[in-house]
Formats: sequence, C-alpha cells, structure tokens
Amino acid sequence: MRAAILPVTPLQQNCSLIWCTKTMKGALVDPGGDLDKLKAGVAKSGVTLEKILITHGHLDHCGMAGVLAKELDLPIEGPEEADRFWIARLDDDAGRWGVEAQVFEPDRWLKDGDTVTVGELVLDVVHCPGHTPGHVVFVHQPSRFAFVGDVLFKGSIGRTDFPMSDHQSLIDAITQKLWPLGDDITFVPGHGPVSTFGAERQTNPFVADMALKQ
Repeated sequence: MRAAILPVTPLQQNCSLIWCTKTMKGALVDPGGDLDKLKAGVAKSGVTLEKILITHGHLDHCGMAGVLAKELDLPIEGPEEADRFWIARLDDDAGRWGVEAQVFEPDRWLKDGDTVTVGELVLDVVHCPGHTPGHVVFVHQPSRFAFVGDVLFKGSIGRTDFPMSDHQSLIDAITQKLWPLGDDITFVPGHGPVSTFGAERQTNPFVADMALKQ
C-alpha cells in the first residue's frame, strides 16, 4: 500500500489517496472539497480510482464526495449509518460554513468488523463513535497504517461539542478499539501531522496511559 496526503478545504482536512502498488487501483479517503486539486493529484500518481471511502459525515471530510462520485462514476463506502444525520445536513452546513457541500447517499454503509478493498488491499473497518456517532476508522494491518479521521490527532482528540457527540464514547473508542491494534501503527489524522498510536499513548494529554490513570 502507498498513500499520499492531499489537504483540502479551508479547514486543511487531510484527504488521503491510497493505492495498491500491484494493481495501481486506488481510493480517496475523505474527499471533502477542492476536487480539481484532488483530480490533479490522482492524475499525477498514475492511480486509477475505484472508490471513495468516508470516515464520517462532517462537511470538510465528505462535503463534495457525492459530486466527485457522480463525476467519476465511483461508489462511496462509509461511514456507519448513524452519521446519516450529518450527511443529511450537508446542504445546510455548506451555507453556514461558506464552503461547497452536497447531500449524498453512500453506496454502502459500513459496520464495525467490515472490510473494504482497494485493488488487492484489504482494510479493516473499526467503528469509533464519539466525535460523530457513525465515525469509522480504516486500518491496513499488513502495513501497520490507519486512517482515523477526526477520532485522534497528534497531541489531541476529536471535538465532542457537536450535536450527537459524546466525549466518553470517544475516549472508550480510542482506548478500547485503537490501542489494542498496536503501538506501532502509524495513523493519518483528519487534520495535522501523522503520528503513531504508541506516541499518543505516551504523550497525548487526553488519552495517554498516565493521563487516564489520574
């Protein structure tokens, strides 16, 4: 598996282009906007897109996913269906935030324990509610790599002051679902620099082992 990060929207959301090096088939994870930039990045990589993957329903992550899917005739997989609430608000949120976004219907809602394929790659789906109720994380076990959306960041965690957010659920998802996957997993967050689960267990003020013992 190879991956490239393509920041999009005024919120600098980390859209990821991932691809199978054997087949050169790929997917965009969270194409929230700036579609011309994303299409140029894909063209430069030589990758043939076969689907769009969505971690959660906030507009900076999926606002333009439906438009891109129609334009390129691609299926959309994810998030978990509890985020239908957020996807249904995209048109309204676009006006509120002053960015482009359109409501869409995923071709496949995902559940905890599902898998998604990209070329010959198989990624595990982990449901991690808290930031949003239907947030999912994509994990490629062979390369020890994860795409976590807004669940976890370098030095922080996702906001939980939105409608249907829940702080304790987010903490539980990180510590009970992500940490057991292994300290050596590198993750791409929805914003900011990459990190590893191990580094966050040591230093993250919200979910470090020592912070949770206090």
